[in-house]
This record gives sequence, C-alpha cells and structure tokens, in this order.
Amino acid sequence: MFMRVLWVVTACAALCGCQAHRQPVAGDAARGQATFRASCAICHNADSRDKKVGPGLRSVAQRESEAAIRAKIDHGGNGMPPFGDVLSAGEEDNLVAYLATL
Repeated sequence: MFMRVLWVVTACAALCGCQAHRQPVAGDAARGQATFRASCAICHNADSRDKKVGPGLRSVAQRESEAAIRAKIDHGGNGMPPFGDVLSAGEEDNLVAYLATL
C-alpha cells in the first residue's frame, strides 16, 4: 500500500513539475481570443476537444509545444489552410497566448 501511495505522489509531483517548466507565452490572450473568434472559430471549438471541421483546441497547449502550434498556424496541414501570411506576428503571438489559456 505504501509503495502505491509513494508511486502516486511521485507521479503527481513529476506531472506538476513538467507544467512548471513551460515558459509563459508572449502576447495578449484577450486580443488573441478576438483573433480566434475571427479566424479560427469557424473550424475549431475552443471549449472542448470535440471536432468541428478541425479538432477542438481545449488543452492544446498541454498536448502540443508552442513551436508545433506556431508551425500549424503558419503552414497549416491536414486540411487546415496556412495563416502565416494572414496573421501579423503580433496577432499570432496573441493567438498563441489565448490558446495557452484553453
């Protein structure tokens, strides 16, 4: 029993430690929410993982690295069009900051 409790405590501590090492994302999440609504909400849910046209983005920042999220925004893929030429660098920073809050 003690070993099981010790294992659970150790696993929880390791998971919490992984989240603590994430760097804060530059950008304004409130402005990013507006960008999301204007450019992304047509295809993606923000409040769930349920698929709309594209996958739901709830907890996306916990599942994907910031670099992977930015690459998907910039280059698209799997049916998603690229937005690298559509969004300014500031808009992308704000969008990534918003996605980190989901």
